[in-house]
Amino acid sequence: MQTSDIIGYIAAVLTTTAFVPQAWMTWRCKRAEGVSLSMYVIFIGGILMWLTYGILLSAWPVIIANIVTLMLASFILAMKLIYK
Repeated sequence: MQTSDIIGYIAAVLTTTAFVPQAWMTWRCKRAEGVSLSMYVIFIGGILMWLTYGILLSAWPVIIANIVTLMLASFILAMKLIYK
């Protein structure tokens, strides 16, 4: 494995796990007042673009990180819409 891949995987783990506390708190408290609807809609669009970019380059750190981040961000967005 190349050094750039290792750095990519570490970056992917750090940035993706940053969403876990928000998803957990939103689910546990059944509240999402502090979550910006427009920010998450735009953010999910960006994640989809990064995922497409990773697929086009066959860059597995980018693909994996963005699949997981897309799931977490979509969960938070869904909770925002459900608990509105």
